[in-house]
Amino acid sequence: MKWLYGYFRPLRGRIGLELFIKTVATLMDLCIPWILGHIIDVVIPSRSTGLIAVWGTMMIVCSVVCVTGNIYANRLASSIARDTTESIRHDLFSKIMALSSVRTDSFTAASLVSRITDDTYNINNMTGRLLRLGIRAPILLVGGMAITLSMDAPLALVWIAVLPIAIGIFIAVSLRGIPMFSRLQSSVDRMVQVIRENISGVRVIKALSRTEYEKRRFSQINNEVSANEERANISMGLTNPAINMLLNIALSLVIFVGAYRVNSGRTGVGTIVAFTSYFAVILNAVLGITRIFVTVSRAAASAKRVGEVLYDEADLLREESDETARAFVRFRDVGFSYNKNRENLSDISFELNRGETLGIIGPTGSGKTTLINLLMRFYDADRGAVLIDGRDVRTYDSGELRGKFGVVFQNDMLFADSIRSNIDFGRNLPEEDINLALECAQATDFVSRLPKGIDTVLNPKGNDLSGGQKQRLLIARALAAKPEILVLDDSSSALDYGTDAALREALRTSYAGSTVITVAQRISSVKDMDKIIFLDNGKIVGLGTHDRLMESCEMYRETAELQMGRDINAAE
Repeated sequence: MKWLYGYFRPLRGRIGLELFIKTVATLMDLCIPWILGHIIDVVIPSRSTGLIAVWGTMMIVCSVVCVTGNIYANRLASSIARDTTESIRHDLFSKIMALSSVRTDSFTAASLVSRITDDTYNINNMTGRLLRLGIRAPILLVGGMAITLSMDAPLALVWIAVLPIAIGIFIAVSLRGIPMFSRLQSSVDRMVQVIRENISGVRVIKALSRTEYEKRRFSQINNEVSANEERANISMGLTNPAINMLLNIALSLVIFVGAYRVNSGRTGVGTIVAFTSYFAVILNAVLGITRIFVTVSRAAASAKRVGEVLYDEADLLREESDETARAFVRFRDVGFSYNKNRENLSDISFELNRGETLGIIGPTGSGKTTLINLLMRFYDADRGAVLIDGRDVRTYDSGELRGKFGVVFQNDMLFADSIRSNIDFGRNLPEEDINLALECAQATDFVSRLPKGIDTVLNPKGNDLSGGQKQRLLIARALAAKPEILVLDDSSSALDYGTDAALREALRTSYAGSTVITVAQRISSVKDMDKIIFLDNGKIVGLGTHDRLMESCEMYRETAELQMGRDINAAE
C-alpha cells in the first residue's frame, strides 16, 4: 500500500487541516466527562450557582466545538477520499488503456473492471474511515487511559489489563482475514466475467434457449462470492463482539471495585460517573479502531490488486533498429504463439510496397487476425521481425506506429454519440475528410435519411443500425484520417456484393495512396488485390495474384470454385 502515499501527498494541506480540526474536536470530547466529574465532586458541594454556570457553560462550549468540528472534519475527509479515488481511477484507466494485449489477457478484462470499480471503492472507504476515525479513535483511547489513570490509577488498571488480550485478537483476525478478502476479490472477478459474457451474448442465450443454464452458472459463481464474503466477514466480525465482551467485563469489574472504593472514601461519586463516561468513550474508540482494522484489511487486498496494474512493467518496449528501407510492409520469418506451446503463425514472410493492396484469406482459425495483431504490435513476434517503412515495429513509439493505421476490427463498436463524433473520434478532423470517408464507405445515402443526418445520436454499440450500416460507419471512421495503412479485418461481411464492389472501387480512386490490407472470407472481396495470401493452420500455403493462386494453390482454387458455385446457385 506504499504507493498510496503518492496520491495523498498533493492533498497534504487539506489532510493536515482535517487532522487538526479532528484533534481539537476530539480533545473537547475528552474534556466533557472530566468536567462532569469535577462538577459532581467539587462544584455542587460548594453550592455556588456562579461556578455551576461557569462549568456548565464550559461543557456546552466543548460540546458545540466537538459537534461542529467533527461535522466539518468528516465532510473534509469525504472530499479527500473522493479526490484521491478519482485520481487513482484516472491513472488506473490510463494504465489499462496502455496495457499490451498480452498483459490485458493476463489480467483478464473482468478482473480489470473489478479493480477499477470494486477495489477502488474499498480504497475510498478506507481513506474516508482512516481520516474520520484514524486520529479520533487513538486520541480517545490514549487520552481516556491517561485521564482515568490520573483520576484513579487502581480503577484504571482493572480495565487496562484486558488490552493485551484485545491486541492478540486483532493480530489473529488480521492474519486470517486479509487472505480471505484476496480470495473474495478473485471470485468477484469471475462473477464480473460471467455477467459480461451473459450481457454481451444475451441474444445467443435466448436464441438457443440457454437461459436456465446461464442462471445456474451465475448462481454457482454468485454462491461462491457470497460464501467467500460470508467467511471473510464472519472472521473479521468476530472482533466486535469479542472486544465488546472484554470491555464490558472490565466495566463490571470497575463498577464492582469502584463501589468498594466509594464506601471506603478513597474515590468520589463524580469520579465513578466520569469513569463510566470515559469507559463509554474508550469502548467507542476501541470499536472505531476495530472498524478501521476491518476496513484496512479489506482495502489492503484491493490496494495490492490495483498496484499490480498501476505498476505493471511495460513488456512491449521500444527498441533500436539498423534496418534499411526496402518494402513498405515486410514480414520476415515471423513465428508467434499465444500460449507459447503451439505456434499460431509459423514462418510468415512477405513484402508489400506502399500503395499496394493485400488480401488475406483462409479458413476460420488460420491466423488471419493474429497476423494483423502483430502488424499493429498488439503482440510481439516470438521470432522473426515485422517491419514498416524499413523499421522494425518494435522501434516505433506506440503513438507513431498506431498513427499510421486506420483499422476496422471484426468486433468493432460504435459509441452512444452522434455519427459525426463516432467518425471523428476526438481527432478534430476536417468536415470534408469526414464527408469523403462517408461517401467512400457507401454510407452517405442512409446517413442522409436519418432524422438529424450526421448529427443523429446512436444507441450504445450502434444497436439501432443494421449490421451493414454499422460496418459502413466503422469503415468511414478508419478512412477519415487518411491513413497510410488501412486494415479491414473481415469488415465487409455484412455488405452485399454490390456495396462491397462499390467500396473497393472507391478505395482505389479516393485513397489510392493508402496501403490496403483486407482480411476476408469471400474470394470476391480480395480477387482484385495486388497480392493475396492464403493461410492455413498459421502457414502461408499460397501467395500471389488471384490468377496465379487459381493455378498454383489447390486450396485457394477449391475455395473460389465452391463460393462461385454457391453464387451461381443463389442467382438461379
